[in-house]
Amino acid sequence: MNIYGIKRVDLEDYFIKQGEKKFKALQVYEWLYQHRVNSFFSMTNIKKEWQEQLSHDFSMVRIKIKKKQEDKLSKKYLFLLADSNYVEAVLMEHDYGLSICVSSEVGCNMGCAFCESGRLKKVRNLEAYEMVEQILLVEEDIKERISSVVIMGIGEPFDNYENVMDFIKIINDAKGIAIGARHITISTCGIVPKIQELAKEELQVNLAISLHAPTNELRNRLMPVNKAYSLDLLMGTIKEYIQITNRRVTIEYVMLNGVNDSDECAHTLARLIKGMNVYVNLIPYNETNHMEFKRSSKEQVMHFYDILKKHGLSVTIRKEFGRNIDAACGQLRSKEVKV
Repeated sequence: MNIYGIKRVDLEDYFIKQGEKKFKALQVYEWLYQHRVNSFFSMTNIKKEWQEQLSHDFSMVRIKIKKKQEDKLSKKYLFLLADSNYVEAVLMEHDYGLSICVSSEVGCNMGCAFCESGRLKKVRNLEAYEMVEQILLVEEDIKERISSVVIMGIGEPFDNYENVMDFIKIINDAKGIAIGARHITISTCGIVPKIQELAKEELQVNLAISLHAPTNELRNRLMPVNKAYSLDLLMGTIKEYIQITNRRVTIEYVMLNGVNDSDECAHTLARLIKGMNVYVNLIPYNETNHMEFKRSSKEQVMHFYDILKKHGLSVTIRKEFGRNIDAACGQLRSKEVKV
């Protein structure tokens, strides 16, 4: 088992079961995440026999940075996993600090029509350590700390729920990477049972819903998940989530030219979510060679924005990052695997 995928509470149990004090778990965590050592034998306040035991029971194998592309405000990383699969992460520089978008799966089975990640089907879930190491390797590369995390890279996070929850608890741990829960966002295409489960986790993380269409007819065409969890069911679940958590939810809406960017779509979207504690994030589309979809013009995005504002909704337009560095999720991986 890889040590970077172990929650501190589980490491405490590991030591207690072997007759040791649980504070040893704290010592290990401090070496891993504060001192950033890459060997158990560098943990100098831990006895030699325990260094040997840890090295026997746990791995410290790292994923590797295979390729990096960058522009002024973003860096795109392609990671090589131990089984020769690839995933990606994107580092973005904001006014408020550095944010990273991490992957949760190798490929994706959700099949969203406009998404490069979904074109290459799911191979497997990522283990918690493979998500944690995306952050560690990028911080090591840039020699800076990352202040916020979005689980919105390759894969559907709620299709890998347990590993994603472990990942969040490790990076949120004050002795782990110590990223505040309110600086962690999970993005889902709308897996209703897992949204309901998250509501009971008592985590102060942010939830973002990839909506992208205001009617069942259009969303069925763009996002097959809607056939399992219709808009009525999804909206009802979001309302329940907000009531339980008292947390505002983000509605993500990628702007596709001539597909979902009409005035009618804007008005219908406004009626769908009016009165809910949400805000809409309009996303300029990153075009890919494998997809027929085109991005909406800046003028149309602004027009759509204005309609939503006139309905009294809270709306933002996502700042663009990395349009010139294969920033669309899955683009860099698809070039590497050539599918």
